[in-house]
Amino acid sequence: MGVSRSRQRAFTITSTMSTTPAEIRLTITPKGRFDTLDVRGRLAAEAEGALEGRKKALYTSFHTTAGYLDRALAARLAHHEERLRLFLNAFRAVFPPHAPYRHDQMELRQELSDAQKQVEPRNGDSHLTFIGAGMRNCVTYANEPKAPVYFIELDGVHEGGRRERTTSIVAYDEETVVARERVTVPVSRHPIDSVNLADPRLGLLEKANELLASAGIEKGRVDILLAPAERDVGLTVNEYETLLMQHDLAEVLKDPLRFAKAKAQHVLEDPLAVPGKALSYARYDVVRVMNQLMEAFRVHESLVEKAVAKVMAVPARRFLRTRKVSFLASDHAGEGRARLVSGTYQSPILVQWQAAEHQARAVDISVVKLS
Repeated sequence: MGVSRSRQRAFTITSTMSTTPAEIRLTITPKGRFDTLDVRGRLAAEAEGALEGRKKALYTSFHTTAGYLDRALAARLAHHEERLRLFLNAFRAVFPPHAPYRHDQMELRQELSDAQKQVEPRNGDSHLTFIGAGMRNCVTYANEPKAPVYFIELDGVHEGGRRERTTSIVAYDEETVVARERVTVPVSRHPIDSVNLADPRLGLLEKANELLASAGIEKGRVDILLAPAERDVGLTVNEYETLLMQHDLAEVLKDPLRFAKAKAQHVLEDPLAVPGKALSYARYDVVRVMNQLMEAFRVHESLVEKAVAKVMAVPARRFLRTRKVSFLASDHAGEGRARLVSGTYQSPILVQWQAAEHQARAVDISVVKLS
């Protein structure tokens, strides 16, 4: 199969169907800053047979502000686009644009040149929404013809223009764990801390590629999991930018509504300085957000108060509940062997909210063959 373009010019399909299992790479141009696209539905309409006859599909995003929802969460939302949007809008209200994110204060970004600071997107809200909503860079879905799989965009348009996104789909039948290894990750004594697991000094990704080389597989998945005994810690995949991880995320772990309240306070202090729509932030409260979540999940209104307690009372545990992250393994470099594939700014990140005994965490690497 060659390359086809959608009528809306928002979707490009490039297939490597000659390999087994099949891998399809898509280029997507978002329609707005926040956008959703049914990738599976678009494949069925414009690349007929691309997933036909396969039991499962691995969907991978190569971006830190665009990705997928976990299959179980998507199922709770009944794979319904409007309910999905309600769910995400609740988190977008918690992390409003233009709040005082350190990540967006370019004068503090020492890793950027003066030229880069002029074009770098101010998108701290999108990063925190991705993390807080439990979005994933890599998910596995059963290949059900009538069930949509939504690619979710949180930062598709910014001051510098419209983005171009890439996602990969690997269609397969079976998955087999072919290698496992445990790695010890040193952490600080601070209760709230984050560790970039892609740091070469840890050797975690290097070990993953060594396991892939030994397994000799063509297509696969690398799972990074917290050991079962680990507590008060979670995993995510995002940009490991110091201000974002050490300041903005740390603030969220202490107070999930910190940025929403800060934005509301700004509106109250100077209501004429912002567009009329932003005045809604002045009336922001927990119930407003929870009502959206209740509607998304179709939970009875009488349970709102209980849900508030569960979702907001223990912020770290609720905002970082992921214990496993995954990456595509493929031979994109043409080396004859699969390697872990990630986007330019993607890193697996460990975040703890209580100090670890002996200042170390146990992390398992699992290599899964797709066939």
